Amino acid sequence: MTDSDPDLPDSEQENSPTAAELEAAGQNSMFGDPAPEPASEPAPQNDPAPETVSVENSEETAPPASPKAPPGADQANQPYRVLARKYRPQTFSELIGQEPMVRTLANAIERDRLAHAFLMTGVRGVGKTSTARLIAKALNCVGPDGEGGPTIDPCGVCEPCTAIAEGRHIDVIEMDAASHTGVDDVRDIIEQVRYAAVSARYKIYIIDEVHMLSRNAFNALLKTLEEPPAHVKFLFATTEVEKLPVTVLSRTQRFDLRRIPSDLLASHFGNICAKEGVEAEEEALRIIAAAAEGSVRDGLSILDQAIAHADLDSDSKVTALRVRDMLGLADKSAQRSLLTHLLEGDAKALLAAIDEQYALGVEPLALMRALMDLTHKITVAQVSGSEPDAPSEEERAALAEFALKLGAGELHRLWQLLLKGHEEVRQAPDPLVTLQMALLRVLHAAELPDPGKLAKRIEELANRAPAPAGETGTAVAGFEHAAQTALSSGGSLDWEELVDRVDNAGQLRVAQMMRDRIRVIELSPEKLVFEQADSFADDPSPDIRDALLKLTGKRWLVEKGTGDAQLSLREQSEAKAKSDRDRVLSSPLVKATLEAFPDAELVETDTQVARAAGDKWN
Repeated sequence: MTDSDPDLPDSEQENSPTAAELEAAGQNSMFGDPAPEPASEPAPQNDPAPETVSVENSEETAPPASPKAPPGADQANQPYRVLARKYRPQTFSELIGQEPMVRTLANAIERDRLAHAFLMTGVRGVGKTSTARLIAKALNCVGPDGEGGPTIDPCGVCEPCTAIAEGRHIDVIEMDAASHTGVDDVRDIIEQVRYAAVSARYKIYIIDEVHMLSRNAFNALLKTLEEPPAHVKFLFATTEVEKLPVTVLSRTQRFDLRRIPSDLLASHFGNICAKEGVEAEEEALRIIAAAAEGSVRDGLSILDQAIAHADLDSDSKVTALRVRDMLGLADKSAQRSLLTHLLEGDAKALLAAIDEQYALGVEPLALMRALMDLTHKITVAQVSGSEPDAPSEEERAALAEFALKLGAGELHRLWQLLLKGHEEVRQAPDPLVTLQMALLRVLHAAELPDPGKLAKRIEELANRAPAPAGETGTAVAGFEHAAQTALSSGGSLDWEELVDRVDNAGQLRVAQMMRDRIRVIELSPEKLVFEQADSFADDPSPDIRDALLKLTGKRWLVEKGTGDAQLSLREQSEAKAKSDRDRVLSSPLVKATLEAFPDAELVETDTQVARAAGDKWN
């Protein structure tokens, strides 16, 4: 039985396409050309057998037909797909670096404890949207036999899995909240959730960059988000979770997707290079992983660019040198040389190294960040005592040597200076000049002594110096020595010296009070009898008692009394100053000067100066 029309002539039937060809053409126009089938094309009807056709007249007797494309021609004609799209995870096992989340989802599916709303958050390129699609496949997978249920390992071959992977499943609706921010877009979702899924187990709404929804849109979604129908699941993805209202966060099950470690990224990129048939150096992959900053998509974009940047005459090998040149990064050996010049104080070599790196295309800010990265690695290696984090053995050995030579204080001071310089270079109108001045400042600061070592040196010198006369160690021992000396010589304790010792011990307020308000009646070891030189109602005895206890280590009897009292130290000083002034004024030279200049005044700036002048004039 054939697909030909019996009403058409034989010539038209031979040239008319069959129903299968028409269907295939329609599918190709909608979904692209399928992969070429290995089976050979059947011979046209009404044609002689192939063995009866001679080679000489085959062009005349064979029916006209389009030449068959060679194998792989369809793929060659397809547009190139970037690595970030080509290697998007299709199963949870391909989702690297997110094992805790996968384990939680697997347990929830196995125990049938699925939440109605999930929130995936994290930095760009760690797999938020991919995770949402994988969850949609896991919830709607029916297995190859069509009898399966929700599973953490979707088969990938059933109709729901393939339709979701191709983005054409009618029950999995993806919405970009950045372009659908209004409350009307949310109203459409609210109206649609009432209807059951057409062909899938769950109707799933994937809303990407959900933080872009307006406040009114969030408020409109709250009720549906809290109590959705049983057949509906919401999957949200965002990079700025802090912008989401608390009312939304409390209605979702949140998963924080982690940054991918650099070593795991480098291994992942190596596997992709093997699949692509591209040879890449291990150091080059580590540089790309470090530049990705934990983002798989960023790293794959850089890897795509590095493959295109590779030299064709070197078998398109991705080398570390080419990657550094492409990213504008300084060579590692040049970075270490620059740090060496910086620490050794060689200004000329430092400026020459900066100019050389700038001529090679290294940006000043990138050079400053490279020095900061080196300082950080050296500090971490020194504190942890482990091997420095570096891709090559040569670099690890160099950083370990730096860690042995430099002190902790020097490294912290170097970091602070570089951090300040980084901010200056970032904001400067001329980054190169600012970089030179900032590093020269670091260079000269490195020549200054370390504050900690300087303080320790001063302390050592102070300990070696002989003790001053009259001092035997502590304040207690010094006072006891002075007291014993005074009593053995038949004298008494010196009140002024006792007040000075209280002052030197840090009791400034009490010492000033003892100078101004205390008139000594009796002073002996551990006993003080006084009268006040003022009319204040408060009693200074407790303060004086505490100060003398701290000074001597013994409790004193401090009390008010009556009897012959000395003038207070302040009264003695004022009396002495008045006596010195009177003596100066009685000088013949001063008298003659005042007579010649009646409006002149005697101004005292220093009691000792006036006293010396009086002694000279007398």
